[in-house]
Amino acid sequence: MPIALLALAIGAFGIGTTEFVMMGVLPEAAADFGVSIPAAGYLISGYALGVVVGAPLLTAVAMRLPRKTMLLSMMGLFTGGNLLFALSPNHELGVLFRFLAGLPHGAFFGAGAVVASSLVAKGDRAKAVSMMFLGLTLANVVGVPLGTLLGQQVGWRMTFLVVSLIGLLAIGSIARLVPHQGRPEATSLRGELDAFRRPQVWLALAIVTFGLGGVFACLSYVTPMLTGVTGYAPADVTLLLALAGLGMTLGNVLGGRLADRALMPSLYGALVGMAAVLAVFTVTAESKLGAAVTIFLVGVAGFMVAPMMQARIMDKAGGAPSMVSAAVQSAFNIANSIGAYLGGLVIAGGLGLVAPNWVGATLAVLGLMLAAVSGGLDRREAATATTSHPDSPVPATGAEPAAQPAPALAGHV
Repeated sequence: MPIALLALAIGAFGIGTTEFVMMGVLPEAAADFGVSIPAAGYLISGYALGVVVGAPLLTAVAMRLPRKTMLLSMMGLFTGGNLLFALSPNHELGVLFRFLAGLPHGAFFGAGAVVASSLVAKGDRAKAVSMMFLGLTLANVVGVPLGTLLGQQVGWRMTFLVVSLIGLLAIGSIARLVPHQGRPEATSLRGELDAFRRPQVWLALAIVTFGLGGVFACLSYVTPMLTGVTGYAPADVTLLLALAGLGMTLGNVLGGRLADRALMPSLYGALVGMAAVLAVFTVTAESKLGAAVTIFLVGVAGFMVAPMMQARIMDKAGGAPSMVSAAVQSAFNIANSIGAYLGGLVIAGGLGLVAPNWVGATLAVLGLMLAAVSGGLDRREAATATTSHPDSPVPATGAEPAAQPAPALAGHV
């Protein structure tokens, strides 16, 4: 794999840490700002709103920039937003700076996915994208637990100062390791938006929204479930969340490798596995060992889907991948919101702390149904192509076109 992917993974690590560590240091931030925990929750939703708004907006604004320049610009904005947040004098400005820090999230991953896929042969595209996302999953294993511990011991502001330093490291790594990409092919904003006229693009975004929404329905309430139902002490939860992060890391790597071999069959399998694991969690939540094993498997099944869908949506976008690639990150955060909202509804309705797992399993099944529709369209398009050009071979559904030679690179990891 090209060593440039390491630079993209460092950026992803910083972004993943700042996104999720806020949950761990929320009590400290609330006490410092003198607000309630629910009010401090706006520091989380402010970042998510920044992701949803910034993904299409900043991609549209910067789409004519060379992609390396865009990556550096997005990481600069990310670093500045986190530094300002660490120095926030009050809660209101804190929410504003969290929004600012979230703006470049989707645009960075969108451009990064396009760059990662351009560095390798076509048959290794999903694996390359998964290597970038490896930084995001490792943030849940290393960055979030250590950031939470640092915030509890030294103060939450120090956590985000360290995140700013990670941003600076990412800027230096991208400048040094990512080869010059040149300007993107002459694609207008209208051309990028035309990609959204394709039903397969919307189906891919819907699969992300509902399929991964199932994971977040579970993970949003896993802490009260593990303490209130399983019987773990609060201090044990950090280690269990790190275990889930390890599952995410493994799932991300497996998802990238399987997607390059047979994308759609692998996607069906991942969504079936996700639905099954979430349903089983309603039973294993009663057992400490069972819950620990299951939360690991939730991470594996859930994050197998991410690189698969990133690769598929870039394929379905044709020659205009930038905007739709960034839109995946918006869909990811909408999935987070939908899962958390529906999981909260069933708990508030008196169905118990394990009920969000049933919600998650249902959403995963919905994602599977949408994937089946998408696969059906693939088969219809293949049949139409065969009818129109009977002498032209058509690849089997889910198969990738023949790989093209990768550009020569100075170093690899």
